[in-house]
Amino acid sequence: MTRTAESANPMQASASAPPPAHLTSPLPSWDDARLVRACLDGDAEAWAALIARYHRMIYSIPLRYGAQPHDAADIFQQVCVELFSKLGDLRKVESLRSWLITVTSHQSLRWKRMCLRNELPIDSDDEDQQSFEVADTAPLASEQLAQVELEQALRESVDKLSGRCSKLIRMLFYGDEPLPYAEVARRLGLATGSIGFIRGRCMERLRKLLSEAGFV
Repeated sequence: MTRTAESANPMQASASAPPPAHLTSPLPSWDDARLVRACLDGDAEAWAALIARYHRMIYSIPLRYGAQPHDAADIFQQVCVELFSKLGDLRKVESLRSWLITVTSHQSLRWKRMCLRNELPIDSDDEDQQSFEVADTAPLASEQLAQVELEQALRESVDKLSGRCSKLIRMLFYGDEPLPYAEVARRLGLATGSIGFIRGRCMERLRKLLSEAGFV
């Protein structure tokens, strides 16, 4: 029986917002398989953790299609509803990320086509409509979708780093401008001269995590 369940700097693009405040450890650190099992068993906190893990990835896709923030939020809600209704049908949990990317891309493309139809002049003929839609409603290129997946992999890998490494990577790479080493050292309570060495070790750990995930 099927169960029913409820081009930018990649570092900057993958900056993850914190999970909902009510979440407690270790839920956010669970892998997808464990979260999905808990979701299918009706665990509300597992649902919140799963959405927190993927909400930036989902939200970023309609923005790439030209959606304004309020439209992207609507598409995000639609994807969450589809996830809720179809999670039990997912055959391979490892495919969850790519499934979400595909569903969100389809929802975003549907939104864009609807917008373009509404913008088409009333007196246009069928030929005008076809050329108008073909020109502006192509799906995202595979390279762009691959970028979305890489950004998500970065988010997850940085989240798996130790607390100090995770904070250091975010300070150095996630802002519009990297913080000076002296400021990073002050915030972390470290000597300024140690930041370069620690940065190198943290980046090596990050590369290892990305390699294990198949992205290096």
